[in-house]
Amino acid sequence: MKSNLTRYWKPLLAMVFWGTSFIATKVALEQLTPLMIIFFRLVFAISLLTIFALYTKRDFSIKLKSHLWIVLLALIASFHLWIQVTGLQYTTAVNTGWIIGTAPVFIAILGSIFFKEKLTLLKISGILIAFTGLLLLISKGDISKLSFISHKGDFLILASAFTWSVYSMVNKKITINYSPVMTILFLFIMMAIIVGPFTINSQYFTAIAHMSFKVWGAVLFLGIFCSGISYVLWAKSLSEMEATKTGAFLYFEPFVTVIAAWLLLDEKITAIIIVSGLIIMLGVYLVNR
Repeated sequence: MKSNLTRYWKPLLAMVFWGTSFIATKVALEQLTPLMIIFFRLVFAISLLTIFALYTKRDFSIKLKSHLWIVLLALIASFHLWIQVTGLQYTTAVNTGWIIGTAPVFIAILGSIFFKEKLTLLKISGILIAFTGLLLLISKGDISKLSFISHKGDFLILASAFTWSVYSMVNKKITINYSPVMTILFLFIMMAIIVGPFTINSQYFTAIAHMSFKVWGAVLFLGIFCSGISYVLWAKSLSEMEATKTGAFLYFEPFVTVIAAWLLLDEKITAIIIVSGLIIMLGVYLVNR
């Protein structure tokens, strides 16, 4: 029992950090553009992971074939983060938490299209249930009023769930000959190289000069805890536990987001939000079962 507890705290803590990342992003958006937030997050995460890799004497040697795959993953991940943070400008952290949780639904759909993975009746039912919950959530219970323009933030977050599923499917089907920690470190470095040229300008340095302590705290939290520490904890968990057991902790992430958004951002939690979210989670559970 004690052995299980010592293993479970790692994915649980990573999930808590990821669940509150949307709240920190909303805070950072008060003064920073989406690309600035992403770049700050990457710089702090790279710094922490480099220190960790040096301390644990990791191998920094470059393998060209693996690095080419990392370039592809970095392009997908950079686009994924950009549309996610952009979407957060126009919707709530609560909605974001629920919508992001639909990524496994898209993974199942893409798997059936491109890799001939079987869609059972249970999975199809789960997909339909999850999308029903999504429509209820985005339309606030009135599907007749659903509009891309008025709900563009929610649709951008939905697009980011789709891009994360693309990232996951590519990552699943390729072989990268690096340890999990070094894979993430090299990935973040490549993402920073991609995002940097679009971020570092006079506006960037002006933003740094005028950033409040609250926003500094938000980007430090995003970089060090949500990207740095969380990925290390998750990699450790995957090496100590079965992937299905580790992945089960992700079901709690939307609930962390909902509670944190209510407490820290004073976002309203209505009955339709809770019901819609639970319908989404039921659908995702059936897809993953």
